[in-house]
Amino acid sequence: MKILSVKNLTKTYGKGDSLVKAVDNVSLEVEDGEFVAIIGASGSGKSTLLHMIGGVDRPDKKSGSITISDTDITKLNNNKLAIFRRQNIGIIYQFYNLIPVLSVRENITLSQDLDKKPVNEKYLNELIAALGLKNRENYLPNQLSGGQQQRVAIGRALYGKPALILADEPTGNLDSKSSKEIVELLKLANKKYKQTIILVTHDLNIAKQADRIITFGDGKILSDKKTKK
Repeated sequence: MKILSVKNLTKTYGKGDSLVKAVDNVSLEVEDGEFVAIIGASGSGKSTLLHMIGGVDRPDKKSGSITISDTDITKLNNNKLAIFRRQNIGIIYQFYNLIPVLSVRENITLSQDLDKKPVNEKYLNELIAALGLKNRENYLPNQLSGGQQQRVAIGRALYGKPALILADEPTGNLDSKSSKEIVELLKLANKKYKQTIILVTHDLNIAKQADRIITFGDGKILSDKKTKK
């Protein structure tokens, strides 16, 4: 079953001679439960594409559609898009984007708290244990290492059990050991929690951990291949 369908998507910046097509008439589909890596050089447009899929950025007007779980998010107004994103999409950023005054537990449950939903303590404790943060659930972000902060960001993305997890260079700010651990956590989320994951990276070795690699360049898909495992 398709969880994501992107059709004829375009995003441009500037005008005239300075016009740049960050995303140039891109179409792609992702099946429920897939782990997809989008790889490309810096400036290729891969993060812009991911941000549009996540509803963080808008495509050019009349340029196409982004359908997630039967909802075309390009047709939602800003308020409805914010609610849909919070309930259906988990986003993991390179620089964590944690709330500095909230604890590990509070950062993980933030989206549910905003929707005034009760905390599922059993699932939360299971998730914290899986993230290796069992003894740090009451720590603030500035009391954690970079790798631990990224684990919290992954927990926040997973906790609401969204339809789609988007990871934008999640290992780009980490050392090799922490990077490996983060990729293993994403694989765990994909296999154990059945999360659909789209990972943007410039690192081919990380991309090879996914089920499928989309190579992006100059705003276009250059290749789309299944990985051999």
